[in-house]
Amino acid sequence: MWRTKAVPAAGIEPITMSDGPHGLRYQGTSGDNLGLTASLPATCFPPAVAVGSSWNPEVAHAIGTALAVEARAQGVSVVLGPGVNIKRAPLCGRNFEYYSEDPLLSGVLGVAHVRGLEDNGVGASVKHFAANNQETDRLVVSAEVDERTLREIYLPAFERVVTEAKPSTVMCAYNKVNGIYASEHTWLLTKVLREEWGFRGLVVSDWGAVHDRVAALTAGLDLQMPYDGGSGDAAVLAALRAGELDERLVDAAVTRLLALTSRRAEVEVEVDWDAHHRLAGRLATECMVLLKNDGEVLPLTGAGTVAVIGALAARPRFQGGGSSKVLPTRLDIPLEEIGRAIAARGGRVVHAAGYSLVDVDVDEDEKALAEAVAVARTADVAVVMAGLTDGTESEGYDRETLALPDRQVELIRAVAAVAARTVVVLSHGGVVTVEGWHDQVDAILDTFLLGQAGGGALADVLLGVAEPSGRLAESVPRRVEDTSAYLNFPGEQHAVRYGEGVLVGYRYHSTADVPARYPFGHGLGYGRVETSGLRVRPLGADSARVEVDLSNTGPRTSSHVAQVYVATRTGPVRRAARELRAFQKVTLTPGDSTTVTFHLDRRAFAYWDIRYHRWIVPPGDYTIQIGRDAEHALLEQRITLAGDRIVPDLTNDSLLGDWLDHPDLGPALRTALRSALAPISAEFTGGAASSKEQPSASSALGTFSLPHFFAFFGSMLPQGSLDVIRSIVNSHLATPAKGDS
Repeated sequence: MWRTKAVPAAGIEPITMSDGPHGLRYQGTSGDNLGLTASLPATCFPPAVAVGSSWNPEVAHAIGTALAVEARAQGVSVVLGPGVNIKRAPLCGRNFEYYSEDPLLSGVLGVAHVRGLEDNGVGASVKHFAANNQETDRLVVSAEVDERTLREIYLPAFERVVTEAKPSTVMCAYNKVNGIYASEHTWLLTKVLREEWGFRGLVVSDWGAVHDRVAALTAGLDLQMPYDGGSGDAAVLAALRAGELDERLVDAAVTRLLALTSRRAEVEVEVDWDAHHRLAGRLATECMVLLKNDGEVLPLTGAGTVAVIGALAARPRFQGGGSSKVLPTRLDIPLEEIGRAIAARGGRVVHAAGYSLVDVDVDEDEKALAEAVAVARTADVAVVMAGLTDGTESEGYDRETLALPDRQVELIRAVAAVAARTVVVLSHGGVVTVEGWHDQVDAILDTFLLGQAGGGALADVLLGVAEPSGRLAESVPRRVEDTSAYLNFPGEQHAVRYGEGVLVGYRYHSTADVPARYPFGHGLGYGRVETSGLRVRPLGADSARVEVDLSNTGPRTSSHVAQVYVATRTGPVRRAARELRAFQKVTLTPGDSTTVTFHLDRRAFAYWDIRYHRWIVPPGDYTIQIGRDAEHALLEQRITLAGDRIVPDLTNDSLLGDWLDHPDLGPALRTALRSALAPISAEFTGGAASSKEQPSASSALGTFSLPHFFAFFGSMLPQGSLDVIRSIVNSHLATPAKGDS
């Protein structure tokens, strides 16, 4: 299940792999890949859903580093993770295991996690490659997605991890991509991964993802996991003997496997479990997002009575279900940690469950609700712990709703109606809506899933010992119908169409003017950091340098995430209203200021062109925005970039608009057409018939192919004008200019 096969006669020893990515799920030589059977105790760090909201690669790196220590202590050579798949739809049951809806944020955090592992002697396995964005029919579903969307949304995080962090392995996904299983996808595993990105490591299957061992090996998959009893070996040998499989492909796969097995974890290390628990708690404080804080009810001050309400306070939800489920070395209980912290300040905590985590009869529910209301009525502030339970979301199935359980919503509304002040603390893996109760409460603290030390971290944030410095890594919609994938997710008849294209998450909300309740990048703090002095300078034809000043004008040390977005309408494709292109988390003491500098390379301004199969920066204007979040720009500055000089390959069937866009032929054609079309009504040319205007490639005229143009206008234009146009076209067709410069 977890080891590669030994070949003692050749001196080849096995290596052990183990599930991750937020903790070691080590099961020795046996066990399962679904999280059904026990594993040895290990530190459960904050899962990816929380790490994504930290917007801090140092958090991801610290988790990778600590994981490496625990892995080496168990003789584990490869930890399966991180998962950098995009959160395409908020109902995906495995979203807790992924960082973000944005490929830049996911990629940067993935790089940091992999470096933490690899730099400390343990291999990583970045997963699941690729377009693995749902659990419904996950073993067979085909993700029907166009190349531009793949290149701009679903592949960049993998590309960044592979090219910058060089992971030991890449894990293929279960699903198909455009009808071909990922394990057999030559374009993904060989052309893109190896030839374009230069990956030199090993491609391993997800557990049970191989359907045809020979087809997978031919496509570029090196290692099938787990062992299938020998049927795959027999198929490979038969194909070799029949001349149906190139032996060089087998040699290459074996070479890569030998390189991996040479990195056997043999270093004996001691794990300081207490230190790792403290680390998990410190990291968890950076992951919480303060969504709302009316009247600055948080942090809690004074020595009054705090009502901690909710069954999740005593039985916390701290990780997701499935293959990443860790047996923690210990577990902080929020109710106990908050109680200790409040008592140390001279206050007291009272508790009521308010709801049950298991099914109970109506009378018990009503009794629990009444007790919670009574407790809240007498307290100075009520803290309601709400969220999703273990059975609500997990690997293996998708969620059915974005709402909290009905009984929890009823509890929040009832408590808010009687409490002096109400704080709601959310625990969940996939995003939840706050509709139906949002306006009745004073503060909302989203903690996601915080790992085993989350209870103490929560107490620190509630009482102001630490600041909630997280920012949303995914949009919080008002309703599922407001999300871009709603009409297509999770597909039908084992296929799902990515009809929203590149407009995923905040890209859709801002472009379609469907505001989220809380947008990507949103997050409040306890301090005040002001942003000023934006300075943008173009560098060459396709890059820019961005500087912005940050100042802490508040009374306490505070963190801030500088978010750089690029907005443009230039180019021949639909662009999102704005896209995150750089970010940095900065911590400032009171009165301190700093200048943050970003380098935006050509990819920050480029789109993937499906005609030329490459990244292109179109000439034109670009607006650099410093965002409070993805829907609100604090500062902005426009720049003009020369971009790429595209010389299109033109044929007799090319549209006239493409001819008019040609950098060399276009000006002469425009002049000839302006003269020829002057007598014709402007309705045919989209307003281009005026002698003072140039014909436009985007006008109605631009949609004609050359044969159609000459057939349609041949009898209407002066013969001399037609001859000029024909001569320009024919001279080019005789000696076509191929490609671009």
